[in-house]
Amino acid sequence: MHDHPILGQVALGYSPVIDRQHAVVATRLTVFPEHPDASGDVEQLLAAVESVWPAASEGAAAELSLGLRPLQPGSARPAATLQPVSLNLAGERLLADVLAAPPRPQVMVEVPAFLAAEPRLAVLLQAYAEAGGTLLIKGRPLAELPQSVLAAFAFAIVDHDAEPAGHALDGLAVLRAGARTMGAVDAALQRGAVATLGWPSEEPVARGSRQGVPPDVQVVLQLIQGVDREEPVARLESVLKRDPTLGFRLLRYLNSPAFGLSVEISSFGHALMMLGYQRLKRWLALLLASSSRSVAAKPLMYEAVRRGLLMEELARGSGDPEMRGEMFICGVFSLLDQLLQQPMADLLKAVPVPERVRQALIDEAGPFQPYIDLVRAIEQESVFDIREGAEQLLLAQGEVNRAVLAALAAARALD
Repeated sequence: MHDHPILGQVALGYSPVIDRQHAVVATRLTVFPEHPDASGDVEQLLAAVESVWPAASEGAAAELSLGLRPLQPGSARPAATLQPVSLNLAGERLLADVLAAPPRPQVMVEVPAFLAAEPRLAVLLQAYAEAGGTLLIKGRPLAELPQSVLAAFAFAIVDHDAEPAGHALDGLAVLRAGARTMGAVDAALQRGAVATLGWPSEEPVARGSRQGVPPDVQVVLQLIQGVDREEPVARLESVLKRDPTLGFRLLRYLNSPAFGLSVEISSFGHALMMLGYQRLKRWLALLLASSSRSVAAKPLMYEAVRRGLLMEELARGSGDPEMRGEMFICGVFSLLDQLLQQPMADLLKAVPVPERVRQALIDEAGPFQPYIDLVRAIEQESVFDIREGAEQLLLAQGEVNRAVLAALAAARALD
């Protein structure tokens, strides 16, 4: 599915686009070529992108429904629409090659402001927009752009701490980049942004917090404890019956395309018979991470699911199913303290986890810690840390990129 030779020639990172309802409505995929002036097989790159975000899938159609009006009243610009994936190409030549290719309806392309002002690129930008492509200008141009060039853009990406967009970007819907907490996300939206770009996962957790655990979370904790002790099915089902919505959510996960089962799971007992206690643990981990009912938790849940799947994919070459399962749980649980607003040490007293997972989440050590570091580098789109992390784990860049795309595809199937 993701066996494209160009994946060995680039490094990939990703981050979310978050709308006013705190839903993740698009993904930014950052592509770093080996050298800033390197080119590559653009058709291969776009084919790899389409393997995760196909042009006409049911999921894509849902995401394409978000229409955003320009900020300036009276503007003649038509409504802009956020597409499922935004390509941030960290190489001028690669960017030019993508702009020269036929636009994909599900793909947006980001263009640095200093390049948008170059006459040699203006023809490509206008032709791309006229062919139906969606363009975002990244940053503020040093001088006002010609109207013919500005008209090619639908959105502007402005740094979270920057001043308002100003005259040079009038009429463009604004995305604010760099909001690191949900408070910063809300502040950016209140300042007029239609969405934010980046992970709001630096929310502090009060170390003295002793707030009660919500009832639905308690049910999931008891299920995890019971599965860890391999209690009889009847006892586990009696726990699950305390909150029927949890049973529905669990069956929805198990029957999703991402799980890949050939038969439909109809009950908790059926799931246990098909999967066994150990494999069922990972889906209960996912259920626990998605138990927060706060609207503000949506981006964190989005991140936690992808972390777990990416950790698992990075371990796929180990040939150790137990390790892959533990890596999934480690990735999902790495944001559990922020999701449930409880100190991690307190949470893990109630949640039985393997020793390697505990070492990573509590001590920031052990064999899984380098994988978490690599995943965080991918999320932060830090190319030097991505390459260093892959080298430390003896992973080829192509292996890492294939894991990234496989994890993103699996997460979309779960969504």
